[in-house]
Amino acid sequence: MKVLFLTNIPSPYRVDFFNELGKLCDLTVVFERFSSSERDASWKNYKTEHFKPIMLKGLKRGVANAICLDVIKHLKKNVYDHIIVSNFTSVTGMLAISWMRMRRIPYWLESDGGFAKNGVGFKEKLKKFFVKGAKGYFSTAEEHDKYYLRYGAQSGRIHRYPFTSLYDRDILDAPVSREQKMCLRSKLGITADKVIVAVGQMIHRKGFDVLIKAVAHLPSDIACYIIGGEPIGEYTELIEAHGLNNVHFVKFLKKSELEQYFLAADVFVLPTREDIWGLVVNEAMAKGLPVVTTDRCIAGLELIHTSEAGEIVPVDDAVLLAKAIENVLNQWNSGAGNIVLERIRGYSLEKMAKRHMEVLSEETP
Repeated sequence: MKVLFLTNIPSPYRVDFFNELGKLCDLTVVFERFSSSERDASWKNYKTEHFKPIMLKGLKRGVANAICLDVIKHLKKNVYDHIIVSNFTSVTGMLAISWMRMRRIPYWLESDGGFAKNGVGFKEKLKKFFVKGAKGYFSTAEEHDKYYLRYGAQSGRIHRYPFTSLYDRDILDAPVSREQKMCLRSKLGITADKVIVAVGQMIHRKGFDVLIKAVAHLPSDIACYIIGGEPIGEYTELIEAHGLNNVHFVKFLKKSELEQYFLAADVFVLPTREDIWGLVVNEAMAKGLPVVTTDRCIAGLELIHTSEAGEIVPVDDAVLLAKAIENVLNQWNSGAGNIVLERIRGYSLEKMAKRHMEVLSEETP
């Protein structure tokens, strides 16, 4: 089977997926840009082992998109069995879709997730125009289904797939014991009795200001480690205002270094104001951690189905966030850790690639 995939940048987790998918089909991936202007140099170090990459030339637009007229030359009828477009909200993606529509070339849509808006206004109508004509849709979650349906997709054409950045080998067989956690904490210089870990960019959308306010409502023996870079002024001001000495910031860490904090922690918190997925939730759960996140994190909404796996709270509510964290810390045990691991085992890159092939094979003429 020959498959063409259109996307914006070669992000590490997508490249890993393409390498897995490329083991199962003849895969070509067309990228708009070499990298995102928001990401560090590690995003530029990737290996294309099992697929053919094509890097378009064009005018950079925004953080991770570009206007690439030369995308058209890769959209040849009857060359590929399937064409999947994941950059359908970019100019390049919209150009590709318009071209395929005029020539009646079938295409699929895929994205990491999405929250539907009210459908009102020119941009919303434009989005509906580009979404509704696809042959099929790859969806990550129930909330993502709603997104597609809002913009004109037919429910029978929506296909779920497990979105992830994890290989099977990244998911623990069993939860880490208390003794192992304490040993890891000693190596990391952590002396607290209970540990919260949060990971992300130091930007408003991630909601770390809310987490700092929540920590002010928690016992002082609970330490919070926010990993991802130097704190912005607002965060240090909040820490000083609340007189906190149990909130710590850690620089951006490589995957192997970050895993040590996951394994040493008791709970992972993502107080995001909006994440159309949130892969760090998968990564924390793969180490047996319960997750506390908001109702604007699709990964949380999809993966946290029981209180044993964590809790979901409203955006911007520090008091409820603190209560949820305390609840999880008080009830957590290794049995609950097994529940988390069992839930996340269905979310591996191997299973993600296999699911795509199942769907595409059913629809191959």
